[in-house]
Amino acid sequence: MLKYIAKRLLMMVPIILGVSFIVFMILDLTPGDPARMILGDSATDEAVELLREEMGLNDNVFIRYFRYIFNALRGDFGKSYRTGVPVIEELLARIPTSIKLATGSMALVVLIGIPVGIISAVKQYSIIDTVSLTTALLLTSIPNFWLGLMLILFFSLRLDILPATGADTWKHFILPSITLGAFVLASMIRMTRSSMLEVIRQDYIRTARAKGVGEFAITIKHSLKNALLPIITIVGMNFALLLGGGLIVESTFALPGIGSLTVNSIRTKDTPIVIASILFLAIAIGIMNLIVDIFYTYIDPRLKTTIIDIKNK
Repeated sequence: MLKYIAKRLLMMVPIILGVSFIVFMILDLTPGDPARMILGDSATDEAVELLREEMGLNDNVFIRYFRYIFNALRGDFGKSYRTGVPVIEELLARIPTSIKLATGSMALVVLIGIPVGIISAVKQYSIIDTVSLTTALLLTSIPNFWLGLMLILFFSLRLDILPATGADTWKHFILPSITLGAFVLASMIRMTRSSMLEVIRQDYIRTARAKGVGEFAITIKHSLKNALLPIITIVGMNFALLLGGGLIVESTFALPGIGSLTVNSIRTKDTPIVIASILFLAIAIGIMNLIVDIFYTYIDPRLKTTIIDIKNK
């Protein structure tokens, strides 16, 4: 297992390098001069050109990219063009907020989506099933920014029971978590329902019923356990995406997380911050992929054979 994990981690290296290269090139092609942004519009052309030379912005784009990667491997991701603060400090200050938001959203998805999907599958074609599928369709269709604004108008302005902005207490994360998790919740309901329906039609489920096993035991111990693989995939992959996928949500609720930092940095062409944020997201997705694969082996022991074969190659 350790060899398999090591191989998977090594496979992440070219992916991360590829992502960083693409982002670096895209930012280089976008209009805007970081030196001018740092000095301001009132700075002279000579001062701007001198700063560009000091920062190495006049070098070839490939030279600048390899210089950035070399420094990043040593833990130096540069300094923010906008604030002058080291990038690693900016990220470490923002990551906890994004983790809290992603955790709250995923907790909402798991605690509501899985039970509703199970009930919808067990009560197929009932009113509960129809309502749950309709709700999932609506949640899929509603844009995040619109849902966030509606929640602010209702719960913050009209009822005045939840704060609209900030990240000081756990109450500040309720509305953003609902907004961010709405789309994933819809996917969780539909995936849980379809997976459960596929399992409960198997022969061993009918055999369990014929032996007199209770419906609750059949649903939880037999059906849900064998339907967990796609559910875990949704949980693992979407948790990583939620870490950096709250770009609009964090901006709507003024949360100081990775998403809002990335948006502001793109607007000001703060290249070091943007690249570091994207790299953080790419690493998070790769690690969550690995964790999901490891969980697979504990849920379905048959998958251990595949991992052993990969390890021995």
